[in-house]
Amino acid sequence: MKVAGIAFQETLISLDARDFKSRLLALSGAGKVPVLIDGNARVWESLAILEYLAEKFPAAALWPRDPAARGHARAIASEMHASFLPLRRQLPVNVWRPVIPRALDAEATADVARIDAIWSECRSRFGKAGPFLYGSFGAADAMYAPVVWRFRTYAIEVSPTAGDYMRALMALPAWSEWRDAARRETWVLPHDEIDWPEVKREEG
Repeated sequence: MKVAGIAFQETLISLDARDFKSRLLALSGAGKVPVLIDGNARVWESLAILEYLAEKFPAAALWPRDPAARGHARAIASEMHASFLPLRRQLPVNVWRPVIPRALDAEATADVARIDAIWSECRSRFGKAGPFLYGSFGAADAMYAPVVWRFRTYAIEVSPTAGDYMRALMALPAWSEWRDAARRETWVLPHDEIDWPEVKREEG
C-alpha cells in the first residue's frame, strides 16, 4: 500500500502482548495478523488483502495486466503464502540483527534454491519493463519482501539475478520506512532471536 500510494492508518499490536488474541479476535474471526479494515469490510490473510486492494484500486496494477503473467504471479504468491516452512523456522525476520551468515539444513537450503529459481524465472520472462518480478512493483513483490529481509539478515547466497532483485526492493523508500519503524519497536521476542539469550543489534 505504501509503494502503490494507497492511504491507510496502521495499528500495531505486539505479538507478545497479553491481550493480542482478544484484540485480534475483535477484528477478525481468525484472530491473526494482518487484517485490513475498510468501513464495514474486514479482510484477513495476506493474499485476500492483496486481492481486495487490487479490485478496489485497479489503477495501482497490483497484478500484471497480461493474463499469463497475472496467473504466474498469483501462483508464486500462493506458493509463498503456503510453503517454505523450514526457511521460515530457521530464518526468522529480524530487522535489527546484524548481517551474519547462518548455516541451513537441507530443507531450508532447498527452499532458498526454489525461491531463487522463482525470482530468476520472473525476471527473465516477465521483468523486462522494470527491476521487480513483473517489471513494476506489485502484489507478488509484496509477498516476497519478508524473504528479502531473511536473506539479507542471514547473508544467504543467491544468484546475481536474485541479488539484483533484492537490491531493487531494498532501494524503495517504503523499505527504509519499514526498517526504521521496525527498529523503533521496543519489545524482544526470544523465538525471533537466533542468538538468544544474546540480542544482537545492527548499528546505524
